[in-house]
Amino acid sequence: MTQKEIRERFIKFFESKGHAVVPSSSLLPTDPSVLFTTAGMQQFKPYYINPAEAPDKNVVSIQKCLRTSDIDEVGDDSHLTFFEMLGNFSFGDYWKKEAIEYAHEFITKEMGLTIDYVSVFQGEEGVPADEESEKIWQSIDPALKIKRAGREDNFWGPTGEEGPCGPTTEIYVNDLEVWNIVFNEYYQSADKQLKPLAIKGIDTGMGLERLAMVVQNKSNIFETDLFSNVFSFALFAGAPDELKSGRIIADHLRASVFLIADGVQPSNKERGYILRKLIRRLLVHSKNIQIPTSVIADFMQKIIIEYGKSHSELIDNQQSIINEFTKEVTKFLLTLDKGLEEFYKKYPGLKAQELVPGQSVKPFVVGQKISGKDAFDLYQSYGFPPEVIKEIAENHLYEFDEEGFNKEMEIHKNISRAGVEKKFGGHGIHPHTITNEVGSAEGNRSFGVGVKEADLSVERREEMKKKTRLHTATHLLDAALRKVLGQELAQAGADITVERLRFDFNFPRKITPEELKQAEDMANEIVKKDLPVTFKEVDLQEALDSGAAGIFKAKYPPRVKVYTVGEDNNWFSREICAGPHVTHTGEIGHITITKEESVSGGNRRIRATVE
Repeated sequence: MTQKEIRERFIKFFESKGHAVVPSSSLLPTDPSVLFTTAGMQQFKPYYINPAEAPDKNVVSIQKCLRTSDIDEVGDDSHLTFFEMLGNFSFGDYWKKEAIEYAHEFITKEMGLTIDYVSVFQGEEGVPADEESEKIWQSIDPALKIKRAGREDNFWGPTGEEGPCGPTTEIYVNDLEVWNIVFNEYYQSADKQLKPLAIKGIDTGMGLERLAMVVQNKSNIFETDLFSNVFSFALFAGAPDELKSGRIIADHLRASVFLIADGVQPSNKERGYILRKLIRRLLVHSKNIQIPTSVIADFMQKIIIEYGKSHSELIDNQQSIINEFTKEVTKFLLTLDKGLEEFYKKYPGLKAQELVPGQSVKPFVVGQKISGKDAFDLYQSYGFPPEVIKEIAENHLYEFDEEGFNKEMEIHKNISRAGVEKKFGGHGIHPHTITNEVGSAEGNRSFGVGVKEADLSVERREEMKKKTRLHTATHLLDAALRKVLGQELAQAGADITVERLRFDFNFPRKITPEELKQAEDMANEIVKKDLPVTFKEVDLQEALDSGAAGIFKAKYPPRVKVYTVGEDNNWFSREICAGPHVTHTGEIGHITITKEESVSGGNRRIRATVE
């Protein structure tokens, strides 16, 4: 039975039982308690409290999910980050008897499987045992083995601080848990107290990959057609380290494709960080077992085509998936070899300990350890996330000083927080004060509090005009760098003289010449377009909601000035700033980046001129 047939049979079965079909929701949930959609019930969570708002009393779905809690387990026979969950749900209609009967009928008759045993909640202080479910199972199959377990195994709690919850019964086939049926009969409050729900609900979840594994009689999930139709089987054969690397590549690549399709972009924060971690980790493993990036690209294309049959968003967003993935791969590969080369210089034993094809993994050699300081230097200079550094270390039989790395990271953050206070040192432009040079509402310029342009000498006026051009050029370069390197780039300081601009920012690695050229060309293209530069004085929250960039949100005054380059509905740059600025980008002149370098506190610095 193919995965396509399994999907169809599940949906048709529950349609025949009076369930409305609801499509999968995005991997980006509306539920603020989780970063990603981790279960099929998340899009239905409000309906357990207010059933009248549900699209139907009973629904069925196949929900795409992503969990990172087991990421270190990926590579074994059954763990994944991305997976699909088959589920049927009831909001105040049927209860335990129907839910258990449906599950038994689907597993034994539709799938033709034998249930090894089921588990039920044994009860604990304050919460009674689920004797009702046990009796229902016994009535269906008196010979069925039933195990009792505690709250950790057979009681589902809310993903956040509070929410619907209740005891569960689980179905095991070939000693593998394939279906979890939750009986939502309580509501857990923020203080962890349980109160009976006025209207009870059913919430079930069954992993498609695990079900396919037992239906197709495979020894692991990677042998099912969910993977074998996309990845060549040879990818999962070989020595233990090759086998694990191949599986990690398959899982992480599939997860990355679905994340990008739902709008996630690689970055150093939250969802973007998870995506970046997945991509960079799979690249390290592909290097480990010598799979070229061209082959990875082929796999990605196959994922889009194969899964696009069930998930049209992959086809709809095919080009953006390819573009985002390629951009991140290109960015990381530019530094991967260089970073490893530098690392090998410091740890020559790394190369000597590389595993050769067919060699099994050896235990760590006592004394072989990557220091936290060295690991942080690799992260700061070449953008290697700590998880990737750990992966490299373990692949070469070295331990990784994770605690030492975290200490270095905290030191870096403290230095950065202190250094950013000097953002506009030297030129006197600070985002929270209006001093030295300010653009007026009429578009005229004044230089310093109470000093009009006419009060200055010709020479001084020319200097101020040059600095104004340079200051607006800084905004263009900031915006261009964000578009080239990603939105996680954070401003850390600026200094402008009559000769040049200096822009400091937080970024974990050296910028390549190609990236610098791309940012420079992008900024000069905006200069050529002679776009308007306008400003508004608005409430701080309105400024942030409009997408304006800035730093130290808590230190801005209640009202701020927001400078926009471009039309209001199609802008190139938007920043909270005290000025001064040109009125049109054509006044800036040609921008030339003269230098890019690392500075103290983990910041990087760009110097540029205008002519």
